[in-house]
Amino acid sequence: MTALVSIRRLRKNFDRFTALDGIDLEIDEGEVVCIIGPSGSGKSTLIRCINLLETFDDPGEILVGNIPVKRGKQLASVRAEVGMVFQSFNLFPHLTIRENIKLAPKRVRKVGDKEADEKAMQLLNRVGIGAQADKYPDQLSGGQQQRVAIARALAMEPKILLFDEPTSSLDPEMVGEVLDVMRQLAHSGVTMIVVTHEMGFARQVADRVVFMNEGKIVESGRPENIFDSPKENRTREFLNAVLTR
Repeated sequence: MTALVSIRRLRKNFDRFTALDGIDLEIDEGEVVCIIGPSGSGKSTLIRCINLLETFDDPGEILVGNIPVKRGKQLASVRAEVGMVFQSFNLFPHLTIRENIKLAPKRVRKVGDKEADEKAMQLLNRVGIGAQADKYPDQLSGGQQQRVAIARALAMEPKILLFDEPTSSLDPEMVGEVLDVMRQLAHSGVTMIVVTHEMGFARQVADRVVFMNEGKIVESGRPENIFDSPKENRTREFLNAVLTR
């Protein structure tokens, strides 16, 4: 099987700080990969490099499908296939929820207004907030806004969805509703790379868990292997710390 995302020799330096130190990783179509690790380990930098929200150093290489991720005409093609959900919702405050979702398909994919509207409503119903379509972002809870952000990412029909700690800015009681939507997506066959601190979610949903530390992949494997019998001492130390809080 040809990997949907191929990452090779990926390095990223911020002045004297090495955020990514020679990452090799492949993601297959339909796979759900959760990336875990301590703060500052390079998790968010890694997924931001996939659609070049963060540049990376030579000779690193990322392919999405067969398209190299680099500056130039091809970058728009890559970004059209990669949806991203951030920690903050990044919704346009002056647009209704419905219009937030319609915007990119109309401008980028040149979808007609009627088709974009129908698709927006399908997606809002899919994430459980169709009744909120004509409200503005500041009229919704944080959990609802993050579900809108997920619907917006899906509206472009991407081949892969990236999640950068999507629940980290939410109040605890709102985390569950967003994770439920993500579980549904994972079970529907959507390819997902999820940076998360939600260990229960990673254990339940991931096909593979990747543990990062100090810019490197320390260990990667099935959730039951990573959580129940990690091979590396650093993985055990991290899990002992986060699972016993």
